Amino acid sequence: MNNLSFRLIQTHLHWEDKAANLQMLQQKIESISQKTEIIVLPEMFSTGFSMNPSKLAETMDGETVQWMKNMAGRQKVILTGSLIIEEGGKYYNRLIWMLPNGQYGHYDKRHLFAYAHEDEQYSAGSKRLIASVNGWKINLQICYDLRFPVWAMQSPADNEEAEFDVLVYVANWPQSRATAWKTLLRARAIENQCFVIGVNRIGNDGNNIYHSGESTVVDPLGEILYQKADEEDIFNISLDRERIAVVRSRFPFWKDADKFKIF
Repeated sequence: MNNLSFRLIQTHLHWEDKAANLQMLQQKIESISQKTEIIVLPEMFSTGFSMNPSKLAETMDGETVQWMKNMAGRQKVILTGSLIIEEGGKYYNRLIWMLPNGQYGHYDKRHLFAYAHEDEQYSAGSKRLIASVNGWKINLQICYDLRFPVWAMQSPADNEEAEFDVLVYVANWPQSRATAWKTLLRARAIENQCFVIGVNRIGNDGNNIYHSGESTVVDPLGEILYQKADEEDIFNISLDRERIAVVRSRFPFWKDADKFKIF
């Protein structure tokens, strides 16, 4: 299998201003000249982490999903990040996995951040989304999900093949809890023997909460391949498939793991 390239966009977000955010992100995406397969945006990239879904929510036919479809098609990339979606009278913090051909999958955030009353405004998801790209399997999750290892855990079938090779978290994770962010990203990589990518925003939000970014890429042994604090950045990384194969072959730890299945 070939290597897989990701472009991480760590950026300030305009508070509850969709037009400004989409214009800003479009300029950043269009500035990318190198070939890229997957572009990752932060959590709630069009609004910031807002508890005002009644004002900001869109449907799946709305402006932001259409923007993602147009950008992915024009740039010939997979584009992913989360936004506020209304469906069936409920609000979701929904990650969209948009393909260049306009097809998409989605994941609704499972663990809602009660500390910020997210659970009072949004409905929780119940299913994981593991996407496939050129033989790679990618588990897509959102911010607070990072604190819950069972939701991310590999649960191989009887053939003992891994469920996923890359674990992606899109986030609005505040600087005050940056130690947890950095520690848990490494833990998820080590315990799942996979690459982990965390893409966070920077700057103050509308509640004057500061985000230091510290978007990170970690290899299957927990080694940090990239980390950036307090600055906007557009970072490209090519993940090495052979690295996973070597780690899993030399250290087949999950043969000793408890057997369970996440549905």
